[in-house]
Amino acid sequence: MTDRYAVIGNPIAHSKSPQIHAVFARQTFQDMRYEALLAPLDGFAQSVRAFAAAGGRGLNVTVPFKLEAHALADTRSPRAEAAKAVNTLLFSAAGIHGDNTDGVGLVADLTRNLGVQLAGKRLLLLGAGGAARGVLLPLLEQRPAALFLANRTADKARALGDEFAARAGACRIESGGFAALAGRQFDLVINATAAGLSDAAPSLPDGLYAPGSLAYDMVYGRETPFLAAARAKGAARCADGLGMLVEQAAESFFLWRGVRPPTAPVLDQLRGA
Repeated sequence: MTDRYAVIGNPIAHSKSPQIHAVFARQTFQDMRYEALLAPLDGFAQSVRAFAAAGGRGLNVTVPFKLEAHALADTRSPRAEAAKAVNTLLFSAAGIHGDNTDGVGLVADLTRNLGVQLAGKRLLLLGAGGAARGVLLPLLEQRPAALFLANRTADKARALGDEFAARAGACRIESGGFAALAGRQFDLVINATAAGLSDAAPSLPDGLYAPGSLAYDMVYGRETPFLAAARAKGAARCADGLGMLVEQAAESFFLWRGVRPPTAPVLDQLRGA
């Protein structure tokens, strides 16, 4: 019997996940079907349980249900606990297991697809919401020299920095508002704010970008105001979040099927489209 998987969210029609996982399944000869599942805003848990009861094997979870997925899971991976959000659900006789593949997807895109070595580098992570929280632990595990958490509301950045300070290892972790960035330089600047979704860019001081630096926006599919501003302010390279999308999907696929699919052909196909 063909195994069933899906991505669940609201809205969901725009999702590229069915296309991505269809290619993964063909590449790895997996007998599976992957669909998009629209859940009512007040009916996420019921939709998940109905999908599992009908024989579903796993779900990807997208906006706005990642926090609800965390609460629904019977067990959670350490990275899901650190993120306090779940984007991947696995169903078994033991119950519902939750994981978060966003951070490992970002790291894979940076290191494998973009050739960025994070060890010993100076990182700036913009934002202190769910997107930033979801990638913070995997970034720290790459042993950067320093990581600065910056947010429009400085207190939120400081609270998140304090929460992760014990996990930073030898990395110097700092936090504050955007004004505190004046006079600093970074090798990698990651935009995890919601500004790009509203066609705005975070208000950042000049001089942030070190020689050879990369500006990375988690938003994908278009030239965001953040990336345009980064080019104007001296970023050597710019990248959107399409690679992160594909790599986090590959990690979910591996968790479900025990097979790691090649991601380059999918990335090429999506960028060509």
